[in-house]
Amino acid sequence: MKITPAFDFLTVPGLASSGPRHWQTYWEKKNPDLFSRVEQDNWDLPVCEAWVEKLQNYIKQLTKPTVLVAHSLGCLTVAHWAQKYYSSFIKGALLVAPADAEYAERLNFVEGFSPIPTAIIPFETVVVASTNDIYATIERSEYFANTWGSTFLNIGEKGHINASSGFGEWEEGKKILNQFVRVLASPTQLKCA
Repeated sequence: MKITPAFDFLTVPGLASSGPRHWQTYWEKKNPDLFSRVEQDNWDLPVCEAWVEKLQNYIKQLTKPTVLVAHSLGCLTVAHWAQKYYSSFIKGALLVAPADAEYAERLNFVEGFSPIPTAIIPFETVVVASTNDIYATIERSEYFANTWGSTFLNIGEKGHINASSGFGEWEEGKKILNQFVRVLASPTQLKCA
């Protein structure tokens, strides 16, 4: 399946970035004219303020309508960015497997991501979550979606929806993104169903 080219896409990876077998990397390689990636200075010891500022550096260079495609700690980076900055070029965000920096012991070394913002994100968002994600319970993921004003999609037992989950190009994710893009491109529809 191809990704609908209605917008440009900016991927926002999480901890350790997204390696060669991660769906974000596959999407970028298959669609280099549509996708670019936020590159952080330190992928292994994330500091929220630095990650948010790096995201802002990329966003302020945008010249076309863009959808953010975030994974894990990248979702929190987007949520924190939205509390501090705004860009008319950002039309929406696909937030996949948001990591719970408040309760996940595996993330006790990350700096500044907690407390997780609870304000509405001022553009359309979809939170995609799994019931057996080691970085966030499905209840917490749904809570994030509710507080951010996001559409919530529970896709079942899919782990952290990363390379370890074995998705490759993650065809289901492409379908979700394409549906979201159609909603964003159609002003008569308010939310992704």
